[in-house]
Amino acid sequence: MPTTCGGTLDEPKAAVKIFVTGGTGFVGSRLVPFLVQAGHRVHLLLRDQERRPPAAPVVTVSVGDPNLPGPWWEPLAGCDAAVNLAGHPIFCRWTAKVKALIRDSRIATTRNLVAALPGDRPFPLVSASGIGIYGDGGERELDEDSPRGGDFLARVAQDWEAEALRGANRGARVCCLRLGVVFGPDGGALPELVRNVRQRHTGRLGTGRQWMSWIHREDAVAGIRFLLENPALSGPFNFAAPEPRRQADVAHTLGQLLDCHHLVPAPLFAIRVMLGEAAELAQFSQRGVPRRLLEAGFRFQHPHLEPALQELLAAMP
Repeated sequence: MPTTCGGTLDEPKAAVKIFVTGGTGFVGSRLVPFLVQAGHRVHLLLRDQERRPPAAPVVTVSVGDPNLPGPWWEPLAGCDAAVNLAGHPIFCRWTAKVKALIRDSRIATTRNLVAALPGDRPFPLVSASGIGIYGDGGERELDEDSPRGGDFLARVAQDWEAEALRGANRGARVCCLRLGVVFGPDGGALPELVRNVRQRHTGRLGTGRQWMSWIHREDAVAGIRFLLENPALSGPFNFAAPEPRRQADVAHTLGQLLDCHHLVPAPLFAIRVMLGEAAELAQFSQRGVPRRLLEAGFRFQHPHLEPALQELLAAMP
């Protein structure tokens, strides 16, 4: 079976045209050039207010609202595969309006994407989800068969995946990405964690014993390509490094690498004051493991936390 290591497949694959939503986001903005470098063509769906990417002969663009049907359905039907990464950010204070945006930006977009699938040929659909689908897992190791949670994000993720899996009724091969915390040098969670250590000298959140499922962004985009190019794979996949770590360990490792050795804990009540209900993101324990990716032959380029963080810190602007 073909495997991937460091974003390079052992066996070359035929170039295809891939429709991408969320292609200007933190993961998508790295995925697009990664797919282009692999020889694929990309068609991006952008909202009106989004900045267009640099022109490239293998990247074409439609402008439209993915929450609504529209002319963008036509170029999707002309593609060979799709990657769905659209969704309103979750790392913010949750008001009723924001919670509606978080939910609708995922559910409605995925529903419209599935409705536009060609339905007349095999069609890989790789659709984002989240490790939060398991809720607060405590000390339990969470693989793809683990029970799901009942909190707000867990319910959103379950409904999100259900919309994507409807694509199977149109002949699509659907893979759902249960993304952990994605670490990259120019966005996502890592810059904020670095600011907490450098400027605020804060380390663990509460007890710090909650498990964090993390993944290097290069492994995330390599994993997406792996799912696109391996026709035997479908269903949910935990996108998390094989080595989950406790939150206090992540903070301590950052402190050592940044030469900040005297960190103070951030009390959870202060986080609740700042974030409200969204504070559950900081206190939930999610010990996710990528069982199905590993069984399929995927090899992580960055499986261990310390060298991954060291490489990312060196690349930060």
